[in-house]
Amino acid sequence: MTERDTARAVCAVICQSDGIRAREIAARLGLDHKTVNHLLYSSPLMRELCWQDRDYRWHGLVRQARPHAGLEEFAGYYGRAGEFVSLTEEEWLSRLTEGCTNIGRSLSDTRGLMHSFRDAREQVLRLFADLGDMLGARCLDWELAFELRLKRSRFVRIYADVLIITEDRVFSLEFKMKDKIDPEEVEQAAKYAPYLEIVFGPRYEIIPVLVLTAAREQFEFVPIGGRDMVLPVCSGDMLFNVFDEYMGFLNG
Repeated sequence: MTERDTARAVCAVICQSDGIRAREIAARLGLDHKTVNHLLYSSPLMRELCWQDRDYRWHGLVRQARPHAGLEEFAGYYGRAGEFVSLTEEEWLSRLTEGCTNIGRSLSDTRGLMHSFRDAREQVLRLFADLGDMLGARCLDWELAFELRLKRSRFVRIYADVLIITEDRVFSLEFKMKDKIDPEEVEQAAKYAPYLEIVFGPRYEIIPVLVLTAAREQFEFVPIGGRDMVLPVCSGDMLFNVFDEYMGFLNG
C-alpha cells in the first residue's frame, strides 16, 4: 500500500466511525500501529481532516457519504444542486463571498474574482440545464462546492474551483477564462485529485477537468506532464459531454 492509499484507507475508517483509536484503525486495516500513528500525527492533510478527543479517539471532519456533512466548513459555497439553481445570481454570490470570508479565502482582487465567480456559475447552470434535460430531477440531488479550500496546515494547498458530487463520482472542475490549453493549468487541474481521493474516500472516483470558458465546441483528453495519464479539457458548452463520457447517459 502506498502512503496515499494508506491515508485514504485510514481516513475512511475514521470517517465511518463515531470515534476510533489508532490501534483499532491499525487492526481493522492490517497495518502496523506505528505506521498509523505516524500518519495521523505527521500528515498535514490528515491533521486537516481529522481530530483527536481526550480519550485518544480520532474523528473525521467530513462525512464520506451523501450528504457530505462538514464539507461546508471548507467551501465558500456548499449545497444541493436544486438549491443552487433556485438562487438568483446575487443571492448565490452573497452566500459565496460570505463563505469565502469564513474559510479565509482572499477576496482582494474583487473585480476580477467576482467576474470569474459569475463565469463559473454560468457554466455550471448551463451544465445542470443540460443534465436536467437528460436526467430530470435526479441530478438536483447532487452536491456542489465552490471554492473548496484546504490550507490550515503549512503544506496542504488545495484551491478547487468547483466540485460536483454525484452518487459515486466527484468532478473537480478548474475554470479558466481562456480558449487555449496551458500545460501548467492542466497540471493545476490534476494536482488536487490525490488529496480529494483522501477527502472523499474509496467509494468515490475523482475526475479532474479543465474547463476553458472562452473556447467553443472543444473536448479532448490531454496528457498530464510526462506521466502516462490524461485529463479531459473542454469548453463550457461541452461540459455535459465530459459527464456523459464518464456516466454514459447517451449509452443507456
